[in-house]
Amino acid sequence: MLSRRHLLQTGGTAVLLGATRAMAGPGASSGAGPVQPNWNSLVASYKTPEWFRDAKFGIWAHWSAQCVPEFGDWYGRQMYIQGNPYYEHHVKTYGHPTRFGFMEIENLWKAEHWEPETLIGLYKKAGARYFVALANHHDNLDTFDSAHQPWNTLRVGPKRDIIGTWEKIARAEGLKFGVSNHSAHSWHWWQTAYGYDAEGPLRGRRYDAYTLRKEDGAGKWWEGLDPQELYNGPYFAPPDGIRSIQSMNAWHDAHDGQWIDYAPPGARGRAYVAKWLARQKDLVAKYRPDLVYFDDYRLPFGDVGLEAAADYYNQAIGWHGTPDVVLNAKQLSPYQRYGIVEDIERGFAKDIHPLPWQTCTCIGNWHYDRALFERHGYTPAKAVVQRLCDIVAKNGNLLLSIPMKGDGTIDSDEEQILADLARWFAVNGAGIYGTRPWRVFGEGPNVPPQGMQSEEAMKPYTAEDIRITAGGGGLNLFLLDWPAGEAKIACLGKRAAGGGVIEKLTLNGGGAVDFRQDDDALRFTLPAPTAGAFVPGLRIKGRGLA
Repeated sequence: MLSRRHLLQTGGTAVLLGATRAMAGPGASSGAGPVQPNWNSLVASYKTPEWFRDAKFGIWAHWSAQCVPEFGDWYGRQMYIQGNPYYEHHVKTYGHPTRFGFMEIENLWKAEHWEPETLIGLYKKAGARYFVALANHHDNLDTFDSAHQPWNTLRVGPKRDIIGTWEKIARAEGLKFGVSNHSAHSWHWWQTAYGYDAEGPLRGRRYDAYTLRKEDGAGKWWEGLDPQELYNGPYFAPPDGIRSIQSMNAWHDAHDGQWIDYAPPGARGRAYVAKWLARQKDLVAKYRPDLVYFDDYRLPFGDVGLEAAADYYNQAIGWHGTPDVVLNAKQLSPYQRYGIVEDIERGFAKDIHPLPWQTCTCIGNWHYDRALFERHGYTPAKAVVQRLCDIVAKNGNLLLSIPMKGDGTIDSDEEQILADLARWFAVNGAGIYGTRPWRVFGEGPNVPPQGMQSEEAMKPYTAEDIRITAGGGGLNLFLLDWPAGEAKIACLGKRAAGGGVIEKLTLNGGGAVDFRQDDDALRFTLPAPTAGAFVPGLRIKGRGLA
């Protein structure tokens, strides 16, 4: 995922100039199919599929070679910055990046204990109705049988088609299947791999990305592969004048801010973007995903991103007769939200959105971090369910990442979180799946922070924070914490409910609950929670409510 410090502050994707207009102008054909690569055509052709609106909850295997060191996010980039904790860990654990670069970590990813059938079974039991797998990250390794990227997991590391394996098992379990594509950022993400130590005994010696070429692989595990196809060549390598970690960081911030949503300039930039598009089309054609997640603001590479979107919808029309698929990207304009589904990464919505949307988040770091497990630092199931209820009441879906180790397993704390989610969904799932927003999302004192990457500013939910969904001819009421005394809900009083009359109130997994619906509020008292219970859900029946 993209770090805030390396993102454009404007909140949008600049239209790619020059380098890609020649490849796919606004009127260019996307190939066979009616959808054309422009926003007007996407909007006219698309409606969010009902399966996505009904599913509400997905689980994501954000799994790549960066999970091997078990040191958290952006390992491949940060291990090349002298003075960074990632660099110190790498030198101590694996050796210096002049001799042991990230391409060697790629080959250490063996997935030797991966049991995808077991994991998919756990995810389904934990409530997921769709499953998303990472097809590549910023490290540029494809996890599928890629026709256009030799650096893929059939040749390197696991020596398996990761995406193809996940896809077959997920579909066999009745889950919708999605993929995430993060590779549009790899060209600038690898800038650090072309650098060098600013001080110390190896001062000035270039790291492996700068020095290695295809011929250097003779007799080695990577024989026949060109490291420049992984690291993307020196499109935007740091200049020789960098002499300290402070100046390295300042230089990265300044230049990433200018370039992050563009391709590198010139002929090599055009070749890079053309390869990205070919890889994306190949991924869609081979695995027919129900969902594609672009880790990008709006669409990557301007007009070329539009070509990728049109190609996906046209292929889906060939499979299903309609573009019955979901394409996610971030920070869309109001108009663009009619053509693809917006994702609010690690963020919140203030109110009910008129169009379906999604939040993606993780119980920890996107890539596995052993330190989080050792200090029991994951987001607990209760907090996940609180977010889910808030999101669903506002017309959204939750896509939750469960970090995996490089060997293909999850740890005991993660297993417990999945078990806790499974127990909650077994009791309360009917109030989530297939529902739609009510007149209001609910009420409560806790006003979430707005926008992406805002989780750290969120205050804990209380029993006064309630969320409502509509479905099955009635309402579903969720209290985001268990009330110690009488619950008082103003938006379900007779006046606020527009004269709607509540006739029956039932605690999910329990029995009928005594209540009083006054003009100003609905009032009731719940029994004490059973051991391990959290976020009570109730079913409301009545007249004039739904």
